Amino acid sequence: MLDCVANLLQAMVGPGVLVRSAHMELAEPLIPQGVDACVEAGATDLVVFPYMLSPGKHSTRDIPRIVSEATQRYPDLSVRVTPAFGVHAKLAEVIAERAGVEIVTEVTDCSRCWNPNGVIGTCGDACCARTSARASVAAAGERSGSS
Repeated sequence: MLDCVANLLQAMVGPGVLVRSAHMELAEPLIPQGVDACVEAGATDLVVFPYMLSPGKHSTRDIPRIVSEATQRYPDLSVRVTPAFGVHAKLAEVIAERAGVEIVTEVTDCSRCWNPNGVIGTCGDACCARTSARASVAAAGERSGSS
């Protein structure tokens, strides 16, 4: 399935972006092999997306550690590990579609927290409201001239 998603993403982003899949464990290619394959194909920027719904220990600790170890041989390679899927309107759309339920209100931004108690960051690093809040604070700092 992971290969299928990688192929779909490759078709969507076009030939200007190199898309490869790799596994943390149990199946090949493993992350170090995936890193090597990307570099051998000419990648200079590596974005690793943990294909996991929730930001658990694999996506927040294990995968970043494995990626860090695997990329040490490539000091000029720019590397970033993204958060897991987390809470996102597009995922809710997929759930509604698969359930055969019509969406009556489209949500296009992620500026509010969807936690029942309004606790921003409850869903971890993948919290879109947390990201929006950080972007707002950064933008306010730029407008005021502070850093």
